[in-house]
Formats: sequence, C-alpha cells, structure tokens
Amino acid sequence: MDEREERLQKIEELMKEPDFWKNKEEAQQIIKEYNALKDGSTSSGKYDEGDAVMTIFAGAGGDDAEDFARMLYEMYGKYISQKGWGVFVLNDNENTQGGFRNVTFEISGRGVYGTLKNESGVHRLVRISPFNAKKLRQTSFVMVEVIPKFEKTGDVEIADSDLRVELSKAGGAGGQNVNKRETAVRIVHIPTNLSVHVTSERSQGQNKEKALAILRGKLYHREEEERKKRQKGLSVSATTSAEWGNQIRSYVLHPYKMVKDHRTDVEVHDTDAVLNGKIEVFIEAEKSLE
Repeated sequence: MDEREERLQKIEELMKEPDFWKNKEEAQQIIKEYNALKDGSTSSGKYDEGDAVMTIFAGAGGDDAEDFARMLYEMYGKYISQKGWGVFVLNDNENTQGGFRNVTFEISGRGVYGTLKNESGVHRLVRISPFNAKKLRQTSFVMVEVIPKFEKTGDVEIADSDLRVELSKAGGAGGQNVNKRETAVRIVHIPTNLSVHVTSERSQGQNKEKALAILRGKLYHREEEERKKRQKGLSVSATTSAEWGNQIRSYVLHPYKMVKDHRTDVEVHDTDAVLNGKIEVFIEAEKSLE
C-alpha cells in the first residue's frame, strides 16, 4: 500500500509539470497507470492493467511437445475470446503436422498482463501419443512465457552495443506472396542471450521496433523472476528448462483425466473444458497467493 501511495503521489507531481503532454503517448500510459492504481486494481505490479505478449515454446517430447504447444495456443485463444480480448500473432514456427515449435502473439485488453502473468512456466502433458504407432503413453513439456507489452518508451533501457540484429525474408505462401525484402527481424540481447523474432509487420523498421519492445518486456520479466527467487532464497543463476520436475501444471489425459496446478493444488477432472479455455479456476487460485 505504501508503494502504491508513493507511486500515485509521484504521478500526480508529473501530471502538474507544464511539459507533461509533450510526449502524448507516454502521458497516456502514465494516466492509464494512475487510473488503475486509483481503483486499486494493480496490487501486483504497474503493468498489470496493460496488454501482454505470450510465447509458447515446445520443450522435451518431440512431435508430441509441438502438438501440445498447439493445444495450449488453442486453449489460450478460446480463453482470450471468452474475455473479449484481441489477439495478434507476431511470429510462428509451425511444423508440417500443424504443431508449433514456438508461437508469439500479442493479447490486448484491460488487465491482460495481470490476469495471465502467472501462466508463465512449464506445462506438462501425459497422454497416449497420436504419433506413436504402438499407442504408447507419452509425456511432453511446453514452456509458456507471458511478458508485459511495452510501448516505444519503457522503463528498461538497452544499450545498442548489447544488441545483435539479424535480418531475413519473412515467410510466405509462395509465388507472388513471397516477401522478397528482408523485413523479418531477429534481435539478440548479447549479455543474456535472450532473443526475439518478429515477422508480422510489413516493414523492417516496424518489426525492429516491435522486437525491441518485446525484448524490453523479456528483460523486465527476467528481472521480476530473479527478484522472486531472491525473496525465496533461491539462486538467481538457475534457469528453468521445459522438462520433468519444473512443471507448474500437469494435463493428464491417460490413464485418467485431470488437470492439476502444482502451485495451488487445484484439480479439474473435466479436461475437455480446460482445453476449451475454462482456465479461470487456475488463474484465480494463483492470484489469491499474490
């Protein structure tokens, strides 16, 4: 509460400055934060009321993991639709069977980041593999990352010397639809090896701008995770991999049906409902722990 009041006072002082509206975009973001703080809806962070960027990465499990990434993409898509939020795909790396090696998309709407930020982590699937001729049970893993969507100006500064920018041609369906210009942009943050790949915009400059904004969000997310680890007395150098032992939630479809969140112990046996976007019970339970 003290931090909230302190931030409110700081914003009120900023709003009194004669050049407050000099940067209209930044001023609007500050007012948005101020209004959210006033109605008490951002008790877990200043970006909670804003938009988010979600990335789903296939981990251990081969074809099954990439298919699981597709399943989670569809699950979140249905949840997002139920909430009336918007979705815009920034980049996807699809395999020949319809699964995703990775997919990144923006989610727009009020309170998106605050609602979905705790979905970050490793998700585990247990089922009879549709890719195995012997119909054996397969365990696969997917990493979900949710970061705040940063505007052009953000709280995270990045030195140009810390960046490596790679350009390539954006993918197309072939023929006249192939993009012959190098508009796709991949940016690597050299100190952390974090990378962002954006192909959604028509120009190289737009893709680069969006990639930088996402990179700021990734760095912010990384700092938040390290802060939480320090609070728990954990090593900040430890990284989470999408494999056994790190899962936050398990989706078991065989030999029984259950989705269990390992942080809150919430269990749901209607797995079809969960995979069709009914995930509010997990989200609300995790919020209660904040």
